[in-house]
Amino acid sequence: MAQWRRMLKMKAIDIAQPDVLYLGGVTRTYRAAMMAAEAGITCVPHSANHGLVTLFALHLLCAIPNAEKYLEYSIETEEGINLEAKKIFGPKLKVTDGKVTVPNEPGWGVQISKDWLEKADYQKSEV
Repeated sequence: MAQWRRMLKMKAIDIAQPDVLYLGGVTRTYRAAMMAAEAGITCVPHSANHGLVTLFALHLLCAIPNAEKYLEYSIETEEGINLEAKKIFGPKLKVTDGKVTVPNEPGWGVQISKDWLEKADYQKSEV
């Protein structure tokens, strides 16, 4: 986060694009977006594929005061990570007339696929 602060202080960026996956979660990304807001910089969270990161970015945009009206939404081909990412949850995000609706069901508004979870690797970290 120190590098983030330096970039903001230097006015090195015009638009902040913090990434939930790179920064270590929604809380840290929210903090980065709020630092940008304090510096008077708009925010469009980085979300480069069709996985959960786009869903997280969409919800984050609804929670920050400096949200730009855009969502980075992948236009990459339906192979590789995007093919796998689309198996993770449902219902799928839909783009209608250039807009994505924020799911409003409890939690993130989607259900994680049981089939995907059964095939996923389980890892446990300890401090």
